[in-house]
Amino acid sequence: MENFFQELGKKLAEKWVSLLLLPGLLFVAAARAGAALSQRDALDHDLLLRTASDTMAALARMPGTSRVVAAVGLLLAAAGVGLAVQALAGVTQRIWLGAWPRPFEPVRRRLVARRFRRWHQEVARRRELERSHPGESRTREQQSRINAAADRINRLALAEPARPTWMGDRIQAVEQVALHRSGLDLAFAWPRLWLVLPDTVRGEITAAHAAFARAAAIGSWAWPYLFLGAVWWPAALIGAVIGTTGWARARAAVSDLSALSEAAVDLHARTLATALGISVDTTGPITIAEGERITALVRKGR
Repeated sequence: MENFFQELGKKLAEKWVSLLLLPGLLFVAAARAGAALSQRDALDHDLLLRTASDTMAALARMPGTSRVVAAVGLLLAAAGVGLAVQALAGVTQRIWLGAWPRPFEPVRRRLVARRFRRWHQEVARRRELERSHPGESRTREQQSRINAAADRINRLALAEPARPTWMGDRIQAVEQVALHRSGLDLAFAWPRLWLVLPDTVRGEITAAHAAFARAAAIGSWAWPYLFLGAVWWPAALIGAVIGTTGWARARAAVSDLSALSEAAVDLHARTLATALGISVDTTGPITIAEGERITALVRKGR
């Protein structure tokens, strides 16, 4: 038991250092550089070196106790920044997923409308290509153009857009496909489906969700650097790079998460139907009628 707690403490310490302390120390260093250089001398290499040298010299002149207090203060400042940034991770996720607060509703509606129009234009182009080139006489080149049109639709959104962001639509598409193709309202059915999923499937979905959370944690470090950019413009560039990195990782994680969730519905909704007594069949996808019966049961009139 003692070894267990030692290992647990070691892992927690490693996470604390990697997630809070080191990024926080880097930001504190950037803030010190920004305060010394400001906008006018933002790239003054000599001034930066003199500032660092003066800071080290001042620390060297301090008594031992004062140096310890300064080191503790530095660590506390770095940890405080790290905790504040981690608290912003939820805000970052909501922005990426398109769950914006009410003051941004007009912007949200315009973006949704634009994505909606683009998606339907691409769908219309694909249907026109299919009508112009019937399947029995379609050449390989014509099929390639149809496939390319379908790819453009799917890259934009896997179902009719309803969110202002790509990531939001990817998650929304899972719910729309489940409702229109299987009759399942995942807002109510998903917790029940989760309980009957095999451990391997739940592990894969959990890993994809954790990857998205890590990406949001990385992307959230863009906020303090962007704010620092008001004083020292290179910090804004650093923030843009960090934010773009987190955003790219989040897109990949959401793509995996949505694909795995949709696959879980396809492969295991039948298990849920059997567990709820909706169906005695044990194989194959559920029908829309069965999905609607599951939805009616789990909603409980709500």
